[in-house]
Amino acid sequence: MSLLAINGGERVRTREWPKWPQPAPGALDALQEVLSSGRWSISGPYQGKSSFERRFAQEFADYHDLPYCVPTASGTASLMVALEACGVGVGDEVIIPGLTWVANASTVAGVNAVPVPVDIDRDTLCIDPAAVERAITPRTAAIVIVHLYSAVADLDGLLEVAQRHGIPLIEDCAQAHGATYRDRRVGTFGALGTFSMQHSKVLTSGEGGAVITASADLARRAEHLRADGRTYSPTEPLLGEMELLQTAELMGNNRCLSEFQAALLIAQLAILDEQNARRARNAALLDSAIGAAGIRPQVTSPGTTRRTYYEWAGWIDDPELAEAGCEKVAAAVAAELGTGAVTACYPAFTTNPLYRPGTRKRYALGPDALDLSQSELPVCEDAARRVITIHHSLLLGDEQDMHDIARAFEKVHAHRHELTGRDALPTSMG
Repeated sequence: MSLLAINGGERVRTREWPKWPQPAPGALDALQEVLSSGRWSISGPYQGKSSFERRFAQEFADYHDLPYCVPTASGTASLMVALEACGVGVGDEVIIPGLTWVANASTVAGVNAVPVPVDIDRDTLCIDPAAVERAITPRTAAIVIVHLYSAVADLDGLLEVAQRHGIPLIEDCAQAHGATYRDRRVGTFGALGTFSMQHSKVLTSGEGGAVITASADLARRAEHLRADGRTYSPTEPLLGEMELLQTAELMGNNRCLSEFQAALLIAQLAILDEQNARRARNAALLDSAIGAAGIRPQVTSPGTTRRTYYEWAGWIDDPELAEAGCEKVAAAVAAELGTGAVTACYPAFTTNPLYRPGTRKRYALGPDALDLSQSELPVCEDAARRVITIHHSLLLGDEQDMHDIARAFEKVHAHRHELTGRDALPTSMG
């Protein structure tokens, strides 16, 4: 009889896991205040006090010790705003990591530029500075880096390459809210930092995003780009007047955050550091407990001074377990734990099923110019077969929860023959 839960055996764990999102203290009161305020968006009439959107923008900018934050409707919107704020457009090339969420490629195509995926560092899973250097051409208009899962990219190396070539660097921090590099928060090193506040993120309002920058010019462009070419009035409007001015400086689109989302984010930001610290403590426990299961944890770049765990990630190092592939292994571990929070790594852009520009007619360059299937991404492709991730909600548990996760991996490792079809191996699991 099979011993793996995915094949009908008993689960390692039957207790419930922490839910995500978790509302912060004061979140309900903040939503109620918006509900009765007479203003549900920044494009609504002024009601005599600062909008939640402006208040969140100030708090998020202060959190990063920067002067400017422009909230957006999503992480995707923040990336598109950042790209266009840097002047990226038709025919330009934008270097991106070859292993990340699809939005890093689709947003580049969305501004009619060409995404150029490059390989990653095997240990951090973040974009490799040497690969970036090799990919630069006279058409390169921007470099977008992603601090992936729980690692911070090699900002020393990436900034050196970008600055030497005079190319703007955009930091995608959708998975790194609160992480620091050389004691500075990520998102503050590049020309712009972008964030997602989508449901799964460590700072969330269901959907939402933000762009941060030290540049007044880039911030003003970003404001116009996300609000249909409008920007906030420099003076306080009269009660009932519109607070957004139609300056006609730059045409934009409506990519604005709602007042409800901004109110939630203000409340959630207050508990972000405490939650991140709890995740980091539990991740350290998991790192030390999981080695016997044939899994090698992701590491971060040497300059990192604080990690954010959006996902705990690890390589399948055991050859026989790797033979099953990360999708089968993740499904088996998830079944043992009774949760869908254990998943396979992102696919490399050579095979990513969500990147299909040929299914839409809006791209000026056409599908051939945007085809990424022939990119040289050997480390990305290997990671897509062998890396497993665990959502950060599981890291909000206790020490016993971390041991349960390790036991689930150990059980799957001990009974890996059920996933590979090989004969059973000697095991101490019984």
